[in-house]
Amino acid sequence: MAGSTLASPSAEAGGGAAAPPGPPPGAVAATSPGRETWRRFRHHRLAVASAVLLAVMVVGVVFGPWLWPVRIDEIDFAATLQGPSLAHPFGTDDLGQDILARMLYGGRISLAVGFAAMAVSTVVGILVGALAGMSRRTLDPVLMWVTDLFLSLPQLPLLLLVIYLFRDTLKAVFGLEGGVFVMIVVVIGGLRWMPVARLVRAQFLSLREKEFVEASRAQGASTWHQVTRHILPNAIGPVIVAGTIEVSSAIIAESTLSFLGLGFPPDIPTWGRLLFDAKDHLDVAPHWALFPGGAIFLTVLSINFLGDGLRDALDPRRVI
Repeated sequence: MAGSTLASPSAEAGGGAAAPPGPPPGAVAATSPGRETWRRFRHHRLAVASAVLLAVMVVGVVFGPWLWPVRIDEIDFAATLQGPSLAHPFGTDDLGQDILARMLYGGRISLAVGFAAMAVSTVVGILVGALAGMSRRTLDPVLMWVTDLFLSLPQLPLLLLVIYLFRDTLKAVFGLEGGVFVMIVVVIGGLRWMPVARLVRAQFLSLREKEFVEASRAQGASTWHQVTRHILPNAIGPVIVAGTIEVSSAIIAESTLSFLGLGFPPDIPTWGRLLFDAKDHLDVAPHWALFPGGAIFLTVLSINFLGDGLRDALDPRRVI
């Protein structure tokens, strides 16, 4: 009959309207950014292995003292400078103290210093870089001049100078251990923000001219709204990668200060302090230096590989 249409078999069988058409052949289902980042990251096997190793070390130093309840100041002169054994898996030092127990305790401090200093440097770097990147007049060159000034300063002599000047004051305010911790975190974090600031500034200069930011600005969005809702979320990927590198740099800096005898006092066994105490007994007790040195090496190596994996996972231009 003219003008009539043939009903589809599915509509006749169901007695109702036809089912909506499915996705075209070859279409790919949408994936959230988080799932896509995880998919790309888990294909980086070295980064995944490093993340597992770092997690094991963090869990070990956090819960290890309960699993290995040996006092860090327990002295046994009958067991001085012994090698690894069942009683002392990592051996003993010149006072017969268990190195494993001291490493588990010191690992908390070394890792806490690394992550806290990373937080300080990242926050300061983001603030300076964001102000410089969003400034279109005189603030940008002034902040970059300050950044270049800090980059030109020799870090280790400056670290030593600041520690000599403010060590006693901070100890009086925060106590012995707390004062040294605050001093080292602030000094290391305060001298490591410059690379993050330059990175954030470069990201902001690029992103503030993108179409989605221009559209937000045309709709009357404030500068704060543009930064927090559009620019900073798109610039945070490289910052996360830079932050992982700052953790390893802070751990090495703390170990250097402790090795020079300017970090935590002798009764607080950080990994760097253990290396400092072991330097005079390398010929008769090499295990005393090998285990804390190996812990520092594995921690820094795993963090660096983790940063490489995050860099590849957060870079949309890289095909994985």
